[in-house]
Amino acid sequence: MAYSVNNPAGKVVQDVITDLPSLTAVAVVDTTSGMSLASHSNSPSLNPDTAAAYNTEVVKQKQKAMAALKLTGEKIEDILISLTNQLHLIRLNDAGTKFIYLVVNTRDTNLAIARDVLRTHASQLS
Repeated sequence: MAYSVNNPAGKVVQDVITDLPSLTAVAVVDTTSGMSLASHSNSPSLNPDTAAAYNTEVVKQKQKAMAALKLTGEKIEDILISLTNQLHLIRLNDAGTKFIYLVVNTRDTNLAIARDVLRTHASQLS
């Protein structure tokens, strides 16, 4: 457990765990630095802090692609990466300064529910 509920990021991590107790991992990440502000993993083989840094690059590259395509007025809401047995979701806050990174097992979690949980809790990040 790499979070404290005494800060906003830690509170978001705790709330996501409460809503999706079977999750594999979750992290709240600073989009600029790629640093994890709070994280938790139920799997010893998945380090959400390491994944946070790599997924920051995913977000930045998508933002560059949107700029190159001149998609003005658009913003990233979420990014879904579906693997054989896992779903990896990235949900940005409204300002785009932070995101929640979530990993769930496809057998244990419905995609629509996971997206709804992230939508709810991303609004808590300022």
